[in-house]
Amino acid sequence: MSLRGASYQRIEAAAAGAGLIVMGALNPEDEIGTLILLGAGPAFWPVFATSPEASDRQSDPVDRWSLRVIGAVAGDVGAQAVFPFGGPPYAPFIRWAEASGRAFKSPVGMLVHDTVGLMISYRGALLLPGRIAFPAATGSSPCASCADKPCTTACPVGALRAGQPYHLEACHSYLDTAPGRDCMENGCAARRACPVSAGAGRQAAQSAHHMKAFHPR
Repeated sequence: MSLRGASYQRIEAAAAGAGLIVMGALNPEDEIGTLILLGAGPAFWPVFATSPEASDRQSDPVDRWSLRVIGAVAGDVGAQAVFPFGGPPYAPFIRWAEASGRAFKSPVGMLVHDTVGLMISYRGALLLPGRIAFPAATGSSPCASCADKPCTTACPVGALRAGQPYHLEACHSYLDTAPGRDCMENGCAARRACPVSAGAGRQAAQSAHHMKAFHPR
């Protein structure tokens, strides 16, 4: 089944107009159709920062922005909008991300993306009822060619290390200290250390917003 009026290029353009990037595409095994994963790229924060959700002082502004904006894109291309929040149950975004061939498990356990590195942020997905053509993924993790793997040594308290479980308590405790302000204001040091993370164009204000949600004081 093909979709009239819907194409990967049209979806990519619609996403870009909304401040989003296509972060992967796949034909999910448990669905008949095409799934397009959308996420935050360099244009996301400037678009979000001027939105009604950013200034209305209500809870979950980024999620509410995602519902509105991705819902509108879905309507424009004849797709169903799916989100990684709002559960349970939760849509299997991690499984979809890995199945897309563009996201992989990093040495510190988090997913790493081929263009935005460890600054990976899926905001939603479009589920199309039919098959459309999309570019083939390389299927190769950027970590494979990263000799130094700086993400494994960047955390000041070793909360994220190669082959070790995430030490959540150590992370939160550090964020309450004066040196921890660097991570609170600029984002996780391990995520920033990934060379590919530069592709996200992440602004400090965006990282500070997410860190405040992760570690409210």
